[in-house]
Amino acid sequence: MTNAKAYAATSPESPLGEITIARRDLTEDDVQMEILFCGICHSDLHQVRNEWKEVMATVYPCVPGHEIVGRVTAVGPKVTKFKVGDIGAVGCMVDSDGTCQNCKDGEEQFCPSCVFTYNFPDKHTGKVTYGGYSDSIVVKDRFVLKVPAGLDLAGVAPLLCAGITTYSPLHHWKVGPGKKVGVVGLGGLGHMGVKFAHALGAHVVLFTTSPNKKDDALRLGADEVVVSKNPEEMAKHAGSFDFILDCVSADHDINALLNLLKKDGNLTLVGAPEKPMAVAAFALLFGRRSLSGSPIGGTVETQEMLDFCAKHNITADVEVIPIQKVNEAYDRLLKQDVKYRFVIDMASLKG
Repeated sequence: MTNAKAYAATSPESPLGEITIARRDLTEDDVQMEILFCGICHSDLHQVRNEWKEVMATVYPCVPGHEIVGRVTAVGPKVTKFKVGDIGAVGCMVDSDGTCQNCKDGEEQFCPSCVFTYNFPDKHTGKVTYGGYSDSIVVKDRFVLKVPAGLDLAGVAPLLCAGITTYSPLHHWKVGPGKKVGVVGLGGLGHMGVKFAHALGAHVVLFTTSPNKKDDALRLGADEVVVSKNPEEMAKHAGSFDFILDCVSADHDINALLNLLKKDGNLTLVGAPEKPMAVAAFALLFGRRSLSGSPIGGTVETQEMLDFCAKHNITADVEVIPIQKVNEAYDRLLKQDVKYRFVIDMASLKG
């Protein structure tokens, strides 16, 4: 075991503060990285405050962070994909059984034994996994992605969660030229959805409750912006969408969106509202429409997404902060006061 500096919550009410954690020794197929940047995901806030205790109770101390970009500092003897000095990335997963059909298909996110990057049982330490609000991490090589050259590394970090969460359903539902695509909500997820849908060649319509977001949506790649509170604007688009990506986690009327789909259109949820949604059967029956959800992608698709970003020069719009301002960032996150993701410069942890 080696010691590492980290920021952790020690209870649901406590602010995050500096602690020392243990990182496992390198095994034969591990990669050790110095963490350069780590994005702040809204799920980090939920987790440290134990707001998901019914399904995933938080174990303290909790070191969040699953949007990690780092420099390789050591590799195990069986690692061939990375060498010391390479830039790698780690997302929401750090292990899986590797034998189930989902793993064989490169969709480890559906593996029943998937191990998440933090707050998950760690077979190596007997405790829980610790995430990227730290100066280093050790991860099985299969779950380390190659970061293509030329991309801003701070902007790459959110691609490991917000990026793949939006890219995966767009890829699965074959969004491309000739498709009319809606993106609901312009936040951390939505701004990536707009960028990807535009780069894929679709006609992109951003739905927002905030008229003042129009200019930013157009800058990011939207072709049109619809204020969803305006019934007349919504009515103009009835029955016209091939695909809608719903990135909103607040309560909202899902049926108003379903009625915008054309025949065989799909609406995929990537936001996670706290309360169950009331879905009208006829909104699905007429038009043979479908409603689905999507989590992150697997390692193969995540690497494909990073390569796609390099080809199209896509990164997240970020505000880089020192680790000492993480609690302030959490407060601002609750107020939606960020465009569009906070990213921690982990060099600040060395001070």
